[in-house]
Amino acid sequence: MSEDSKPKKISRRKFMNQFGTGVVGTYALFPALQTDTKTTRDKTSEERKVPLQLKVNGQIVKTAVEPETTLVELLRDELQLTGTKIICNHGQCGGCTVLLNGQAIYSCHILALDTDGKEVVTIEGLLKGEDLHPIQEAFVEKDGLQCGFCTSGQIMTAYALLMKNPNPSKEEVLNGMSGNLCRCAAYPKIIESVLEAAERIRE
Repeated sequence: MSEDSKPKKISRRKFMNQFGTGVVGTYALFPALQTDTKTTRDKTSEERKVPLQLKVNGQIVKTAVEPETTLVELLRDELQLTGTKIICNHGQCGGCTVLLNGQAIYSCHILALDTDGKEVVTIEGLLKGEDLHPIQEAFVEKDGLQCGFCTSGQIMTAYALLMKNPNPSKEEVLNGMSGNLCRCAAYPKIIESVLEAAERIRE
């Protein structure tokens, strides 16, 4: 085999230099490629949105969301109701609990579109102006929190429980709150807070 017919070796450095020049050259010749791709993606995202109307904390909300948007994403990202927390985001810890038509639900585990025409109450909805709800007051006074990150979910679950059963036993509170996890293990104080709130509500 002659020297001219032998395959020529290309070093890794030379290959990378040539490859890089090719990429730069492509964008130099077609500078609109990146912009057009982004515009198309954004337009597609807008076109995918579906109209949605629901009531949140007593106010009618009309908006449009992408089909995969969860309720907690709608509440936090669009409505700025950040009292509802995302913790596990898998429907396991209860930190994102809100009320949907009076029922306690995990808002990370339901699509926003599934709440169309329904009523949602978040932790912010328990306030009366600047006044705390009796359950919120009880959690503060009985120290039913430590880091506080799961507290809004705990309170919303307690609220749903006490609206159905204003005079629960300790066992009923334990069962009713069992879907809410506290990584600080403040359970004794949480139970005490719920029982105290029940007394206040009955007064």
